[in-house]
Amino acid sequence: MFPNVCNVWRDDLRHRRLFLLLSITLMLFVAGLDSAFAHGVAQGDKGFIQESSGTLLLPFIYLGAKHMVTGYDHLLFLFGVIFFLYRLKDVGLYVTLFAVGHSVTLLFGVLNNISVSAYIVDAIIGFSVVYKALDNLGAFRRWFGVQPNTKIATLLFGLIHGFGLATKIQDFEISPDGLLANLIAFNVGVEIGQLLALSLILIGMGYWRRSGGFFRHAYSANVLMMSLGFLLMGYQITGLALSA
Repeated sequence: MFPNVCNVWRDDLRHRRLFLLLSITLMLFVAGLDSAFAHGVAQGDKGFIQESSGTLLLPFIYLGAKHMVTGYDHLLFLFGVIFFLYRLKDVGLYVTLFAVGHSVTLLFGVLNNISVSAYIVDAIIGFSVVYKALDNLGAFRRWFGVQPNTKIATLLFGLIHGFGLATKIQDFEISPDGLLANLIAFNVGVEIGQLLALSLILIGMGYWRRSGGFFRHAYSANVLMMSLGFLLMGYQITGLALSA
């Protein structure tokens, strides 16, 4: 009897610690929203983009990689996508779909001067995080009896993400001299940054899955991810309302 009571107490203590950790993470995220603005570009990078002319492959590769590893909304969505993926083949497929969508609309938007409100796009990206968390929790099947096609959703959200960045790049009035080459270099950098970020995420996920606590805490992790997605949505919608 006594050992059982001790085990229950230990489990309760673990859950309390997990809740505290998730709460602290949530508060830090809220406090850092300004610096984590979805498609934000640092002031120094903005100046470089505005003043650059000609083909500058390495600098734009660096900018693309930097955008990826500091794009918290992007990484949150990818984290949700790979949460229950165990085979590298499946991880590669979903990441490729997202990258194709991102690249197509970035190139298409900039080259054809198509711009969309960054607030709206970023709010949709926040919604994508909410969507993936609900998908991981099995909410759609329980609520509606339907399982959405995750591959199509990943491609669509990638297309939307690319339009958001295309709008920001157009705001910086990038030089038409070497434009296509620089945009392609930027996309190459995005892929490099994505591989680096995903490698770290997969290493962390690997340790977590082997710890034995993965499935016990998977629900809490996805609830936290959903909460962060709602915060991103609220932040962008508020920004849109204030800018009107």
